[in-house]
Amino acid sequence: MAGRKIRDAHEARACLEAAESSGVPRADWAREHGIDGRSLHAWHMNLGRRATPLRLVELVPSAPPVHAPSVRVRCGPFLVEVGADFDDRTLIRVLAAVAAC
Repeated sequence: MAGRKIRDAHEARACLEAAESSGVPRADWAREHGIDGRSLHAWHMNLGRRATPLRLVELVPSAPPVHAPSVRVRCGPFLVEVGADFDDRTLIRVLAAVAAC
């Protein structure tokens, strides 16, 4: 027989303390006292999670980095601005496209 389920947190704490002070494994203690071992284990896990204090962490959004263009190329009415890390081959294709307009 599996035994009876534990009714509430108060009873669970009392059972867990008694099992702890007995020195025998929780499952054996539960069996000896007619308590469902799965119920006792579930309460042990549940109360253990509640014992861990919650900690709030403030999340502060940061502004995206602003990269000022380092190179400006004017071709007629068009202005192309690129950063120093812009790929040379891509810049050549962009300028060819702008020149074709």
